[in-house]
Amino acid sequence: MTPEQIAGMIDHTLLVAVSTEAEIIRVCAEAKQYGFATVCVNPYWVPVAARELAGSSVGVTTVIGFPLGATRTEIKTAEAEDAIKAGATEIDMVLNIGALKSGQADAVQRDIQEVVHVCKGKAKVKVIIETCYLSDEEKRQASLLCKEAGADFVKTSTGFGTGGATVEDIALIRHVVGPDMGIKASGGVRDLDIAKKLIAAGATRLGASSSIAIVTGGVGQGY
Repeated sequence: MTPEQIAGMIDHTLLVAVSTEAEIIRVCAEAKQYGFATVCVNPYWVPVAARELAGSSVGVTTVIGFPLGATRTEIKTAEAEDAIKAGATEIDMVLNIGALKSGQADAVQRDIQEVVHVCKGKAKVKVIIETCYLSDEEKRQASLLCKEAGADFVKTSTGFGTGGATVEDIALIRHVVGPDMGIKASGGVRDLDIAKKLIAAGATRLGASSSIAIVTGGVGQGY
């Protein structure tokens, strides 16, 4: 794949707590310049991103139940509805990791289904399963629950956990969900070589703050 093709698979990400409005405007300008798929920002900044990206092909991704996934389903759905009204076109929600580890599969699936329901026809849903905290069997279970709940993507990581995307995890998730569901590799995607390996393993979207380094042949230091 060419760097330009890979650029069209990247969610250009800025999620750190100290992000300023000027920085949000900057990443939106970069996304338009390089042809990234979306920008990924915290919910507060969605209106700014939507304004800056209006009329472009770049979408607006935001995060829900972030970064722990431990908020109640009703709060996640309210967050998602508010974000869509503000201009979000893609929703990256965090799976309830503690519920999964407690054996509460039905609750986890309902959590995802409710967010999918409020987003239907309005925004794509990616579910962050935070692979660094899961065993391989839990990764399989989480990925299957995402698929059964109707999510558009399984996403590996928040970038705030103890690890990010790996080729092995992408391959595992792809094996579980089959050929058609989206997979977003995020966390630690910092150069073109890593990006290509993740795509070869089955990733269809990349989350990165090192997006420019990825498409220009450099090595980034961020998310």
